[in-house]
Amino acid sequence: MRVLILGATGLLGKALVRAWTADEVLAMGSRDVDIRDSAKVREVVERARPDWVVLAAAYTDVDGCESHRELAFSVNRDGAVNVARAARQAGARLIFLSSDYVFDGQKTSPYEVDDKRNPQSVYGHSKAEAEINLLEILPTCCIARTSWVFGVGGRCFPDTIMRLAASRPALDVVNDQRGCPTYTVDLARAIIQLCRKGVSGIVHVTNAGDCSWFEFAQEIVVGAGLATKVRPVSSQQMARPAPRPAYSVLSATSLRRDGIEMPGWKDALGRYLQERKS
Repeated sequence: MRVLILGATGLLGKALVRAWTADEVLAMGSRDVDIRDSAKVREVVERARPDWVVLAAAYTDVDGCESHRELAFSVNRDGAVNVARAARQAGARLIFLSSDYVFDGQKTSPYEVDDKRNPQSVYGHSKAEAEINLLEILPTCCIARTSWVFGVGGRCFPDTIMRLAASRPALDVVNDQRGCPTYTVDLARAIIQLCRKGVSGIVHVTNAGDCSWFEFAQEIVVGAGLATKVRPVSSQQMARPAPRPAYSVLSATSLRRDGIEMPGWKDALGRYLQERKS
C-alpha cells in the first residue's frame, strides 16, 4: 500500500511517520505543500499516486481560530476540499482527521457518529463544514473524529501542565468540561488499521474512558511525580476566547464495529510520560 501523509510535521503526523513502517509512505509537511494551494495539492497527489491520503494538516489553535476566522476556514475546510478533489481525481482513498468540537456539548452520554453537528466555535464550524463537503466530494472517504490529542514532539496539554508545574506551587484547571484524552501513538495505530481495513464513513477514534481537564491534570502531575497542587475551577473562571463543549465524549461503538480497540487514557498517559522521559 502506498500512503501520502499531509501534515507529517505535526503532533499526529510525526507519530504516523514513526508507526507506519510496513507500507510505502510519503510524508509531507506544510513547508512541502500548503493545502490551501489547490494546484500544488493536485500536483503532489498526482505525483505520489497513493492508495490512501491521510490528511493530518490543520489549523488547530482553537482560540486562535476565533480571531483568525478566515485562516481557520481556508485551512480546515477549503484545504480539506482541495485534498479531497485531488484524491478523487487520482483515484485515491482519503482519511480526514476531525474533532469532537463539531458537537455542542449538550449531551450527557457519549456522542455517536450520526449525532447532529452543532459546533459552537470557529474551529468546530470549520471542521464540521469540512466533513459535510468531503462526504459530498468523496463519499467513500473516512472521517476520523478524535479529541484532546497529546503526544511527544509538540505542544499539548500534558506538556503544558508539566511545564507550568515546574515553576508554580498550584495550578487552576477547569473541571466542567469532559472528554477523551487521546495519545498520538494509539491514534496513529488506529488510523493505520482503518486504512488497511478500507473503512469509509465517520468513525470516532479516542482512547477509552473519559475525564475532565482537572482530572487529566491531576493524573499528569501524579504520574510525573510533581508536588504541584491542582485546583478545580469553572470554565467561567478560566474564560477563553473560544467556547468549549461541556461534554464531548465520543462513543467507541463505530471503532469497535470495525474491529479496533483503543487502550484506556490512563494507560496511554503512562506510556506518554515514559516516552517523554526517554
